[in-house]
Amino acid sequence: MSTTLTPHVYWAQRHGEIYLRVELSDAQNLNIRVQENTLCFKGQGHGAKGENEYEFSLDFLKPVKAEVTHRSTQRQVNITVKKRERGWWDRLAAQERKPLFLAPDFDRWLDESDAEMELREKEEKLNKILFESRIPKDPYLGLKKGYLFMYNLVQFLGFSWIFVNMTVRLFILGQDSFYDTFHTIADVMYFCQILAVIEVVNPALRLVRTGVLPPLIQVFGRNFLLFIILGAQEDMQNKPVVFFIFYLWSTIEIFRYPFYMLACIDTEWKLLTWLRYSLWIPLYPLGVIAEAVAVIQSIPIFDETKVLSLPLPRALGTSLSFSYILQLYLAVMFLGLFINFRHLYKMRKRRFRAKKKKAN
Repeated sequence: MSTTLTPHVYWAQRHGEIYLRVELSDAQNLNIRVQENTLCFKGQGHGAKGENEYEFSLDFLKPVKAEVTHRSTQRQVNITVKKRERGWWDRLAAQERKPLFLAPDFDRWLDESDAEMELREKEEKLNKILFESRIPKDPYLGLKKGYLFMYNLVQFLGFSWIFVNMTVRLFILGQDSFYDTFHTIADVMYFCQILAVIEVVNPALRLVRTGVLPPLIQVFGRNFLLFIILGAQEDMQNKPVVFFIFYLWSTIEIFRYPFYMLACIDTEWKLLTWLRYSLWIPLYPLGVIAEAVAVIQSIPIFDETKVLSLPLPRALGTSLSFSYILQLYLAVMFLGLFINFRHLYKMRKRRFRAKKKKAN
């Protein structure tokens, strides 16, 4: 003859619900109800004392609704009871002394502040879903994603060619490859950097969510260096600094563009994400330093050749050397570094915070 025993019961709460976990496996003949603010449980299964009939009753501290939902698994019975009024209880049972069979469910346990944060996150998620459901779907979304995917693919192939070509030449020719980098790579770099103007147009047309200023600073800075400083002065094209500029640019881009390609098809590779948001931290400042070196090296050349100098009236002098503009540009360059670095750091912080929140 089986005896009636009390199972182990674990509890946790939220502002609107009580969660109970009854340690009773393969439960059968369950009878669970709330009567006069008391939860009554009765069922048969395998508990702490083996295969037996188990039951308990629990008087709640504050009023609860009569509706009870429960779900039985092979290992336990999960019970949810709704509070009549939302709020945080100091304890579960009406009696001050905790029943012996009752213990906190630490797998679901939250303190009041954590529960409020969880509630706010759920509300924000629900509001976001409701907001997005009210926005009409973009009929051209597939076309936009296809266009962005192809753009990033072309840029990835271009910068990959530059990176591989320079790496192979470095291994074969060693330091000699430093001096003819421009003549070997410039045509493809011209193509990629002209195409990069699209990265300023895309946010202006709201095809992507980023702002216009960060890509404008980067694209203008690179194209100014490529077309004006290097392209206009043959003496600059044989400088070793050109190798380091092109190599740093391509190293950053061979991870950035495939990351955006995968984003277009809602796919993510964790390693690629980490590389995209981490490699720029050392490489981006190094690239700006290399660009600054190129600007400094070009100043005496522009002074000597008078290329791009502005003619002045005779009373003021012969011409205004372009080197003055380059000196001003040096100051602006480091201001752009600060703006872009701050923008990229915020992007990285938001990205990894969102991933951490999603994992939790």
